[in-house]
Parts: sequence; structure tokens; C-alpha cells
Amino acid sequence: MTSIMTTQNATAFNETPPPFHLAFPVHDLSAARQFYGELLGCPEGRSSDDWVDFNFYGHQIVAHLAPDECGHHQTSKVDGHNVPVRHFGAVLSLPEWDRLAARLEAQGTKFVIEPCVRFKGEPGEQATMFFLDPSGNAIEFKAFASLDNLFSK
Repeated sequence: MTSIMTTQNATAFNETPPPFHLAFPVHDLSAARQFYGELLGCPEGRSSDDWVDFNFYGHQIVAHLAPDECGHHQTSKVDGHNVPVRHFGAVLSLPEWDRLAARLEAQGTKFVIEPCVRFKGEPGEQATMFFLDPSGNAIEFKAFASLDNLFSK
């Protein structure tokens, strides 16, 4: 029988958590390649006529051709913003987040939530931004002054 790492062990600060895997729908693989590969700089992995893998900051995300499943539809209030309920993203360092925000702004990205700081002065203070991929999937990038605040209450 294989041993399974506990959540406590996976989140210990002295251990690297395992990469996650996320599959999501897209309406066009060429548009996904341009967006994730070229705009976000995610190296492409394996692919077929129906899907393509990307290295998303060390994690495996897979764009599956499924046009009828695309888009985000629900939002939830978070610190005064309507946050897309279904979204994914990455937690970056502040300098990395700033560089990405500047690159996206220079490319004319339409943001769902413009780059900003939310929870100002609170333990969970974070820089955040939300935008959509060409298939309407919501993506969030965030950053903290200290990664120790990732789960602060």
C-alpha cells in the first residue's frame, strides 16, 4: 500500500508541496497556446488534437477542448470586489507579480479586477488581479509581502 502525505506534512514550510494538476475547458487550443504559452510564458508540455499541457509555475494545467463548458458564471463578494467563483491562479513574489501586472497592462489585458491590494492593513493583505483567458476562464494572480501570511486570519 502506498503511503499518502497528510495535508499537515504537505504544507510544512520546510517541505516543497507536490505540484497540483488542473484540467479546464477551452474553446480553441490555438488561442490557449497563445494566451498561456506566449502571454503568460508557460512552457508547453504534451498535447494532442484535444488538449495541451502547460507548466504553470511548476504545476500542470491542461487545456481541454470543450467549447460548451467555457466561461465563468458566478461571483462572490470578497473585500468589496465581485470575484469569479470558479478561478485558478498562482501566488507569486511581489516583484514577479509587479512584472506580470505591467506586462498584462502593456498588452491591453482587460481585467475583471484591476491590479490592486486587498485586505489592506489586515493579516491577509495581498496584491491581486483577475482576468479571463480567451475561453472566459478566470485567473487570479496574487502576492504577499511575506508568504508566511498566505493563511493568516
